[in-house]
Amino acid sequence: MELNWIKTFLTAAECSHFRKTAELLFISQPTVTVHIKQLEKELGVQLFQREGKKVKLTEEGRRYLKHAKNLMEVYESGMADLQTHSQGYTTKLSIAISPLIADTILPYALKKYLDKHPEVEITVKIIESEEIEKSVLNEEVDIGISCLPSYHSDLENILLYQDKVILVAPHDGRDFESAFPLDEEEVLSSNYLLTHNHPGYWDRLSKTVKLFFPSIRTMKVSQVHITKRFIVEGLGVSYLPTSTVRRELLEGRLLQVDSHSFPLPEANTYAIMKYNHQLQKEFLRFLSNFRL
Repeated sequence: MELNWIKTFLTAAECSHFRKTAELLFISQPTVTVHIKQLEKELGVQLFQREGKKVKLTEEGRRYLKHAKNLMEVYESGMADLQTHSQGYTTKLSIAISPLIADTILPYALKKYLDKHPEVEITVKIIESEEIEKSVLNEEVDIGISCLPSYHSDLENILLYQDKVILVAPHDGRDFESAFPLDEEEVLSSNYLLTHNHPGYWDRLSKTVKLFFPSIRTMKVSQVHITKRFIVEGLGVSYLPTSTVRRELLEGRLLQVDSHSFPLPEANTYAIMKYNHQLQKEFLRFLSNFRL
């Protein structure tokens, strides 16, 4: 049995058309027919039945489909493993990271880790914090780096960082040294408050802000990088983790507003794991040396 027969069978099963199969595999239509007939001869069953120009799996074809998929997965997995080994990797580590965290210290920390551990092949998935727990639970990744903790009994949850949340506003054009500090009440009453750009603290914080400033106008903006762009363009103000606006504050594109009306929350970063193996432990120990 040849692998090309299996590949042709799987493609034909998916598109139900030998001509489309030929186009997708860059082979002739007669070659498709030959592959299928050879596979049917090898198996001793008919895999397809014709319906006009289309083909449809027989009952035996449907039954064999899952086995063909397994055969192809084993082959592709073996090829991937050999390629990984030939590139000098001996270990794999897959990580799910929320977009917000991926935009802060993680790129720098990952580069330093890979410089020190070139034998580790890292795969990074950028997914929302709400989906990271599921990804770890289903073993799609080894570690999740999330803005939200996990309370699932099968998962381990470690607090990595606590980041101070501050109120930020657009630069008002005044000289930084001679200008009076921005007034919290004036800033909040004269601007839209851009909310829900962090999954960890906004539900509680928005209620608190409205208790102190009942007339405040709000606008939900789900991503931090969009929120920052809106603030720079003068569309509003927001409470953001310090790490996410450090560069903009240093460059003078955003200003921090002193906030004294109520205690501000902290933005937490968590590591979520299903198995705390040696590789995961070592990676998290390395990551803990960096600060947001």
